[in-house]
Amino acid sequence: MGDSRNVVSAVQRLRSLHVQTERDVKLRRQLDRLLTVDHDGNQLPVPVRDGHTQETKGIALIEAPGGGKTTAVRYVLEETSVLGFNPETERPRYLKVEVPSPASLKSVGRAILAQLGLSDVRDKTPTADIWDLVRFRLAREGKVVLWIDEAHDLILAKSASETEHTLRMIKSLMQGPGAVIPILSGTERLAEITNFDVQVDRRFTKIMPGDLEFGADEGNVTGLIEDYCDAVSMRLKLPDDLPARLIHASRKRFGRAVETVINAIECALYDGDRTLSLSHFSEAWAMQEGCSPENNVFLAHDWLDIRLDQQADEYESARIQRQRKKLDRG
Repeated sequence: MGDSRNVVSAVQRLRSLHVQTERDVKLRRQLDRLLTVDHDGNQLPVPVRDGHTQETKGIALIEAPGGGKTTAVRYVLEETSVLGFNPETERPRYLKVEVPSPASLKSVGRAILAQLGLSDVRDKTPTADIWDLVRFRLAREGKVVLWIDEAHDLILAKSASETEHTLRMIKSLMQGPGAVIPILSGTERLAEITNFDVQVDRRFTKIMPGDLEFGADEGNVTGLIEDYCDAVSMRLKLPDDLPARLIHASRKRFGRAVETVINAIECALYDGDRTLSLSHFSEAWAMQEGCSPENNVFLAHDWLDIRLDQQADEYESARIQRQRKKLDRG
């Protein structure tokens, strides 16, 4: 068996790698469009303003769970130098906040303030005062980008009117002297914002990465596995249909594919093997999914017939119902 410390170190190294995809390219292009440049073409930490309204604009990255959207946004923001270290605050010029569950106008505002260092805001503080403080603190901290992750939960507000109010409050962050560029990342439900507020919706550029496809992406998946194996000096011995099995096992989502590859390599390293094989994928898959051999995508003969998300869909439906009940009680 492989030494645990060496395995942990190797896996950490793999998880630190970032594989650039078309998603990253599109996200960087849209972010670059929203940042001002000087006369020499140098990017500045200043949002572009609409010529008529003087408002900033935003980006919505919409993708199913496991696609890799959170990793992509984090990487692009970290690699955008003008959004890095602010000498006046000694912090980045961007701020990430994850929508709390259940989401409400007040809870989102308080979550933003907590990330800005104000975690002691009283429960009874009026919502309008909280958002006035959000705008003030974002401006004082010199933030240029506000990234709201899991933003699809904004659609689960207590009522349609509250969802509209929340989206309008986000719009208010795009106005005035300290206006920021909002980036919303979330699942497909995030696309429903157009149903609640058309004015807010048209201020956001939508990026909706496609799923992995059988045939078209199998070569890229093979290359992905080879790159990760090379990073830990591991050989490959895989059947020809492994990329297709991996695409299906990953629900056609890039982020899940990466996770499965890393987990399979981890299994090989713990076994003391220097060659990655199908058995390591099946072992990693069994641990992740808790499935029987006949339902293991990497073992079953009729692997395309295996239904993968029935339990996940049921869990998500139950989660939404729990959130709505909390909001109704709150």
